[in-house]
Amino acid sequence: QVQLVESGGGLVQAGGSLSLSCAASGRTFSGSVMGWFRQAPGKVRNFVAAIGERGGTDYADSVKGRFTISRDNAKNTVYLRMTSLNSEDTAVYYCAAGLVVVRGRRPDEYDYWGQGTQVTVSS
Repeated sequence: QVQLVESGGGLVQAGGSLSLSCAASGRTFSGSVMGWFRQAPGKVRNFVAAIGERGGTDYADSVKGRFTISRDNAKNTVYLRMTSLNSEDTAVYYCAAGLVVVRGRRPDEYDYWGQGTQVTVSS
């Protein structure tokens, strides 16, 4: 069992930056693919970024070059650094852990989810 707790969300002005953290409990963290997804009101949950066990990363086109995902296996924590934020980045951001992940862009590839943290970008 893996439990995930996100933190770091909040209100930021357009063009600003914000960093999210996701603390995981459980011994399978280092062997898990970790992903970040986001969901705006009335929309489906969309892929943002993922990081593999060995640090390989993948990003949605909409955030590539602006967001950076990283992980610290010693701290059982995954991070999402977000820069150049705009109003389209406003959403609830979810952290996810997957034990058997093919590519990591679909929500159904992940086994565990955090409760989400709100990110609001004001224009």
